[in-house]
Amino acid sequence: MFDGINRRVVSLWFPRLASDRVLRARPVDGPFALTLKENNANRIYCLNETAERGGLHRGMSFSDARAFCPELISRQADPVADGRFLSILRRWALRYCPWVGFEGRDGLVLDITGSAHLFGGEAAMLCDLRGRLTQAGLLARVGLGDTRGAAWALAHFGEGVAQPGEVLEALAPLSVAALRLESDMVVALQRLGLQNIGQLTEAARAPLARRFGPDLLMRLDQALGTQPEEISPQKEPPHYGVRISLPEPTGLEADVLAGTERLLIQLCEKLKQQEAGARVLCLTLRRVDKNAQHVELRLARPLRDPARILPLFQRGVSEVDAGYGIDQLRMEATQVEPLPTEQVSHVVSDKADQLDDLITRIGTRVGLENVQRFLPADSHIPERSFIIASAAYSKPASGWSSPRPRPLLMFPPESITAIGARPPQSFRWRRMSFTTMRVTGPERIMPEWWLEDEIWRHAMRDYWRVETHQGRRLWLFYTPQNPGWFVQGEFP
Repeated sequence: MFDGINRRVVSLWFPRLASDRVLRARPVDGPFALTLKENNANRIYCLNETAERGGLHRGMSFSDARAFCPELISRQADPVADGRFLSILRRWALRYCPWVGFEGRDGLVLDITGSAHLFGGEAAMLCDLRGRLTQAGLLARVGLGDTRGAAWALAHFGEGVAQPGEVLEALAPLSVAALRLESDMVVALQRLGLQNIGQLTEAARAPLARRFGPDLLMRLDQALGTQPEEISPQKEPPHYGVRISLPEPTGLEADVLAGTERLLIQLCEKLKQQEAGARVLCLTLRRVDKNAQHVELRLARPLRDPARILPLFQRGVSEVDAGYGIDQLRMEATQVEPLPTEQVSHVVSDKADQLDDLITRIGTRVGLENVQRFLPADSHIPERSFIIASAAYSKPASGWSSPRPRPLLMFPPESITAIGARPPQSFRWRRMSFTTMRVTGPERIMPEWWLEDEIWRHAMRDYWRVETHQGRRLWLFYTPQNPGWFVQGEFP
C-alpha cells in the first residue's frame, strides 16, 4: 500500500485503564483499588500508583490487601465498562491515523505510516498524544517501531522509539518476555541463560525450534520484521442516518411527509442489509433560519417497513413549527436491534403488527414505558403470581396456567369482622353488608420459606370463593395461625 515507505507502528498501553477510568469521574486521595471476584475469592483487579507504592499488586487477595493497607479504598470492577471505555479511546485515536485496532484488553495499536508528517513528525505526534492522554488523567506507555511486535515490546518494557531500520538495536537489551511469549517459555529461556532479545538472536535457531516449537521464532521474526504481522483495524459500526435537501423551503405537512417517506425507504434498505430493525427514530427538520425541529418516534417493536413507520410519524410532524420553511430533512435510527429475516406466508395474521402499532401510537402520547401488560410469574403466592412489564419490551404470554381459579381483580388484603374457620354467613366489607349464598374451598396456600417476605414467611392461608346474595363473588382467606378473615380479590 505504501511502496518505498517504511512501515511505522505505535503501541499504546494503558497499565491502569480500569482504575484511571473510575478515578476520572470520582477522584480519590490515597491508595485505591478495584476488586473482582475470581474462583470464589475477591482479588485486586486494578490499582492506582499510591496503592502500588504501598506494596499492593494485581491478583492479591482483597482481605490480605486490607490487612496490609487498612486505609485502602476499593470499588467493584466493571470489565464491560472498561471495554466500552477502550472503544471510546480507539475512536479518539482515529484523529492520528485511520488504522487503529485493539491490543488486548488494555491497549491500542496504530499504523501511522504516512500520517506522522501531518503533525510535524513522529516526535511531535507522540508528544501531542502523550499530552492529551495525560490531560485526560490516563497513564499511557507508548512504543514506536517498524513492526507491531517491536512497538508492543517498547511500550511494555522500555517505553521508547525504534528509529527506522534499527529495530534490533532497540530491542536487544529488552527481556525475552517482550516478545509476547508465555510465562513458562520465558522462565525456560532464562534458565538457559537467554535473558534478553539480543542473546536470543545470537543463539542457534534449530535447537530453539526443536525445544520450544515454532511460536518462539515466529514471535522473534515478527518483532524484527522478517515475518509480516497485520494490523486489523476495528470495523466501524454501520451508521443508520440519511438526509435530503429540498429544492425550495416548504411548510406543508404533505411535503414533509413525502420527504420523510423517501428517507424511510433509504434507511430501511440499510437496516435490511444488516438484518436490523429500528427501535427509536429521530427526524430532524432544519428550517431556513438554521433552527431545527426534532420528531422522535419510539417503536414498540423493531421495524424496517416504511409503509408501517410513516403513518406513525404523522402526529409528530403535524405539531412541528415550520417557521419560514423547512429546507432539509434528516432521519436517523438512534437505537437499533437485530431483526433477522423471516419466512412469510399468506396464512400469517397481521394482528400482532396491528397491536404493536397501537402500542406505538399510545406510547407517543403517554410515553412508551407507561404502556404495560401483566405477565405470569412462577409462584403460587397470589401477590407474586404475576409481574407488570412494559408492553414494548415484552411479549404476551401464551396462557395463564393455574390449578385453581384466580380472581380477575386482586388487591391488598382488607380485613372483615368474622369468627370461625368457615366463611361467615354475613359480614361487612367496604361499608357494605353481604350475606353468603355459596362457598367453595378451602384452598390452603403455604408460604415460600426461601423468600425474604415477612408477611408470608411464617404464615399460611385458607382461601375460599364466596358468592353473595348481593351478586358479588369475593375471594376470602382465613389465617389459622393468627385467626382473622380478609378479602383479597373479586371474581367477574
